[in-house]
Amino acid sequence: MAPDAKPSFIAIARIARTRGNRGEVLADLYTDYPDRFDALKEVWLVFGDGRRQCLILAHTWAHKGRRVMKFEGVDTIGDAEKFVGCWVEIPADQAVQLPEGTYFDHDLVGCAVFDTCGNRLGVVNDILRIAGNTQLVVKELDREHLIPAVGDICIEISIAKKRILVDPPEGLMDLN
Repeated sequence: MAPDAKPSFIAIARIARTRGNRGEVLADLYTDYPDRFDALKEVWLVFGDGRRQCLILAHTWAHKGRRVMKFEGVDTIGDAEKFVGCWVEIPADQAVQLPEGTYFDHDLVGCAVFDTCGNRLGVVNDILRIAGNTQLVVKELDREHLIPAVGDICIEISIAKKRILVDPPEGLMDLN
């Protein structure tokens, strides 16, 4: 994908397992907006081999921090088992509009990270979330840095330029 290209789909959940005996699945959420499922009519499932399949949602509801989904035409455990491990995606143009200064993970992944002296620290490879502490996983060759995703450190983010400028506290870059 070109550096400034938007993805055509975004992941909002991943199917963890089957649920019950009527073809339902239980999914882990990968969205901060779980209410979005209430308005969805269809989703795209992406299999491990990259194959994609569009399915119609018969119904869906929240269950203990996860999402139960029932797809039309999927009526048995056997029918549902083939979807375990699939990513649940929607077209990118259906993404929620975020407030100013907030970003989707997929917007940050692939951004080059530089310090205020102009030194390239690497590229954001992943986002790590632990108990309200969000870290950018920045990789460069054989080094990996965990950089807190806070305004005092990430002082400039340009999604259009795929560039993040950071002002890390002294010693942070030596920890990794």
